[in-house]
Amino acid sequence: MGSVSERSAVAAGAGVVLGRVALSAVRKMATAGAFERTNYRGRRVSLAAGPALAMATSVAGGLGAADRGRGDRGRGDRGNVSAAALVAGLGAGAVGLYDDMAGRRPEHHAKGFRGHLRALREGRVTTGLVKVVGVSAVGLIAASMLPARGAAPHGRRPGRAYRALDLALGAGVIAGTANLVNLLDLRPGRALKASLILATPAILDALWGQGPTDHPRSTGGSAVAAGAAGAAAALLADDLAERTMIGDSGANAIGAVLGVAAAARSGLAGRAALLTGIAALTAASERVSFTEVIEATPGLRHLDRLGRRA
Repeated sequence: MGSVSERSAVAAGAGVVLGRVALSAVRKMATAGAFERTNYRGRRVSLAAGPALAMATSVAGGLGAADRGRGDRGRGDRGNVSAAALVAGLGAGAVGLYDDMAGRRPEHHAKGFRGHLRALREGRVTTGLVKVVGVSAVGLIAASMLPARGAAPHGRRPGRAYRALDLALGAGVIAGTANLVNLLDLRPGRALKASLILATPAILDALWGQGPTDHPRSTGGSAVAAGAAGAAAALLADDLAERTMIGDSGANAIGAVLGVAAAARSGLAGRAALLTGIAALTAASERVSFTEVIEATPGLRHLDRLGRRA
């Protein structure tokens, strides 16, 4: 594959195919009733889309970013992004699945990050807190695999402090995006629609960046985002129809993979700006209901309800 757009097209197509195949496979392998949950309207819905989305978005993103060209070998560019996408998606998905499966017990119930800390002070380790720690660790590992972007001030080689800051910001973007998408997963289709919106800038960049594989835009971030978008599109109809739900497993996974895509395409300043925005939205979620804000905003309300069952 020569251009960024070709890599992204392959990744998006793989995401669509893998999303449908993985959903069918998870449904067949699941023990009867293991993934059945009651949604906000009291309907019984399958959580099978969660692990299916985690697998599809991770593999499709990793496939699109994988090194294949003769000029790619030994550079550690897209190959690192590919590995980071796989680690972030599968790792965050696994931690989210643990929360989906074990978090139903009363002792694990807590609302928001402060609620999990309050439970810890009471001597309870909630699955939500385990998820926060686990996703943060996954974000750190994935960020360490990403190629360095930009340069240190005054043209000097990046020192330890610069590299440490770059790593911390990258990890924050990956883990923060995973958490943010999960916070939006309160209505059918909402998290998947948000994921498609988050992937759009990288996909547009791929369409405009028609250069060869060694073009600066071809670091793999665009292909990773395209793979995630393909997987989201494949599962959106079932989510909107309330046949399935993605749960923490799917939301954390696709959010983490999109975080990898964003971090891979950003330098130090870009990562800092992204993390600031993510932190602000996360802090706001502790005080304001995203659902209430969406319902009170005409444009957002229409987009949120689009395709959903009446």
